[in-house]
Amino acid sequence: MENDPDVYAEQAKKLVDDVIETAIKRLETNVSIMSEKERTFESLKFSEMSRESTLIREDDYVIDNIVWLSIGDFTVQLAEKKIDEFVQTWKYDNSWLYCIDYLGQDEHEFDIRHRFRVRWSVPTRRKPIPRATACVYFTFQVSKIKPKSHPVEVFYVFETNRLVHSANEDQKPGESRFREKWLKDVIESKVLMMQAVAF
Repeated sequence: MENDPDVYAEQAKKLVDDVIETAIKRLETNVSIMSEKERTFESLKFSEMSRESTLIREDDYVIDNIVWLSIGDFTVQLAEKKIDEFVQTWKYDNSWLYCIDYLGQDEHEFDIRHRFRVRWSVPTRRKPIPRATACVYFTFQVSKIKPKSHPVEVFYVFETNRLVHSANEDQKPGESRFREKWLKDVIESKVLMMQAVAF
């Protein structure tokens, strides 16, 4: 009975549940001691936070993807169109606007890496020029040694984030679901920093 795997699994589950509950309590405590100014941002409102609202998994959610360019078909203009097509598969509020900029290329021994920036903002009538933007950086890795019929490898990363997402089908795009909150978090952190710095 001492080496029963069910006992260990139950203890591990309890330990994980305790850690999650402690983390939620810390967040609630940190929010309660914030100033009124800090609490004005919508994403910082944790009044309805619970384990159920924090850990939502949608097993039946399908990530949309597109057919990316082959190595032989690659051009900067077509890559920009593919980025636009890919971003349109994401679910976000229609108040968001974005523009795509080509940042240049880096030559490597076995490939050429083309870099693009998708800059997001939420302009309004009162503030048509937004105070802050959020960027998503795309890299198209065009191999010099693979056959021209192979697809270009596409990676993207959100500003202030270290996680590199893959956009290619063979690299499981379904494991990386776009969250509008990532963009909001970037913008809100920039606005908070600008309010903290006196000019």
